[in-house]
Amino acid sequence: MDVICLVVAGVIRSTLPTSEFTLAWDHSVQKTRWEERYRIDGGALVLVEARVQGSGAGMEPPPDAHHDHGMWTWQPNTRHTELRLTQSSFAGDYTICDGGHCTGMSELTGAADDGTIVTVRACSRETAAGSAGG
Repeated sequence: MDVICLVVAGVIRSTLPTSEFTLAWDHSVQKTRWEERYRIDGGALVLVEARVQGSGAGMEPPPDAHHDHGMWTWQPNTRHTELRLTQSSFAGDYTICDGGHCTGMSELTGAADDGTIVTVRACSRETAAGSAGG
């Protein structure tokens, strides 16, 4: 099984033993829900699906998006080595869901301060096992 590491200031604060997860947050301007589903593939995070409740303020869905259950949905299929997420009081906490269980990012990392950057990346089991936060 793959592992996701949540890193703050170079220190692994939490690990999730999963090969797929969903990251969700509220857009800071539109105040609508945004969700992205990722899968680990060869050490990369592959953005498999994106979903957003509405459009505007730089969050327009692409032409191939379809409207389903109140959200615009599309499949970007882009690869990322890591995600850098900035905690913001304007948007509220990020939520990370794994196997139907969702937890606030600040609860997992202890990083609730405005401006704190949380890096999400795929990790080896050895790295995760050696972390103090996992």
